[in-house]
Amino acid sequence: MVTIDAKIADLTIILGSPASGKTTLARRLSADLILPCLCKDDIKEALFDVLGSKDREWSRLLSEASFTALLRLAQTQLAAGQSCIVEGNWRAMHAAALRRILTDNGARAAQIWCRADSQEIASRFTSRRRHAGHQDALLPQGELECAAKQPPAFMELGGPRWVYRSDSPTAYAELLQSVKSWRL
Repeated sequence: MVTIDAKIADLTIILGSPASGKTTLARRLSADLILPCLCKDDIKEALFDVLGSKDREWSRLLSEASFTALLRLAQTQLAAGQSCIVEGNWRAMHAAALRRILTDNGARAAQIWCRADSQEIASRFTSRRRHAGHQDALLPQGELECAAKQPPAFMELGGPRWVYRSDSPTAYAELLQSVKSWRL
């Protein structure tokens, strides 16, 4: 008789404030861990390209549609036994759907909260060039500063939680080692 040691699929969730380094971290981890990387803004920008850009309310609506699509893509990966990384500005309202996906697929989760000094975040936000549909120029400066100063807001999911300082030169190597150890 042959026994197969099936590995549990992992869902690594990258979250944090705008311009905190979420996408950069997700893509870097994806390359180093050889995992699919699913980013909310990739979906949202494709929706902008097809449906057009309007105002901040429209951007918020497409953001929620993007999360729905992102959850479906993650579900598909986990159902196939494939671990993956999902990145976006996840909030508590998404936790129930994530728990359902994890439970339905016998998968486990880890969360990584990206952060940086609030001045660094403000600098990144104002200097980055994104799809015009995001309406970045309309985001009140106070809202960005407030988001940058918030403590990590992890979702109520099982699994490890790490805070990643994207403005620290040594943080990535430490985080990568922690994630690799967890995935064993």
